[in-house]
Amino acid sequence: MHDHSRLLENKLERRDTLADEERQALRSVLVNIVVKPAGSDIVSQDALVDHSSLVIGGFCARYRDLSDGRRQYTQINLPGDFIDLHGFVLKRVDHGVRALTDCLIAETPHDRLRRLTEQHPHLTRLLWLETVVDAAMHREWLLALGRQEALERTALLVCEVYTRLEAVGLARDGAFRFPIIQAEIADLLGMSAVHVNRTLKVMREAGWLEWSGADVRILAWERLADAAEFNPSYLRLEKLPV
Repeated sequence: MHDHSRLLENKLERRDTLADEERQALRSVLVNIVVKPAGSDIVSQDALVDHSSLVIGGFCARYRDLSDGRRQYTQINLPGDFIDLHGFVLKRVDHGVRALTDCLIAETPHDRLRRLTEQHPHLTRLLWLETVVDAAMHREWLLALGRQEALERTALLVCEVYTRLEAVGLARDGAFRFPIIQAEIADLLGMSAVHVNRTLKVMREAGWLEWSGADVRILAWERLADAAEFNPSYLRLEKLPV
């Protein structure tokens, strides 16, 4: 299971040092590998859950639905993310998680997760930190969707996704793959697909980035970060003892 836990290990190592036995403990709880096709639910809204899911490959998003079917995405999830670690203590999750692309998921039964938390207190604190960072990302996007303009929040999406992918080893030198269709990007940003297209055109013409299909390359990081008022401290990727 080493390959299945590698991205999560990379991210946790950015925050604090993992002991070998903690790495082994992480690998031991990832017992069921499943493929979720694009457009399917990985977690259903209001479901009772008996396991938590780690994204090994692909992109997905948390959402809430209204009774008439209107949907709001609340956070994008990337490889290396535990998408519903909070379900371990909540048991019933108040949101769904939808696969935006085909996703490879490692399921962690809660009974195994419980044993891990009882036997490895430092690793438990690191997983707790994962949920704390989740909350910080929600606050960042609550501000962005409520107060930022289209250019600002699009820049935030690019900066955040690159930083998170770089932390797990899936982005470097300003380049990353982001195989999300424009309609899904629009839903993530609370914009129309037409508005997203216009905003990306402005960014390309300004020389801030190149975006062709699924391939994104950042050309002017400082311009993007300034526009988004992006401060990566909320992602807590500096190495500090936990």
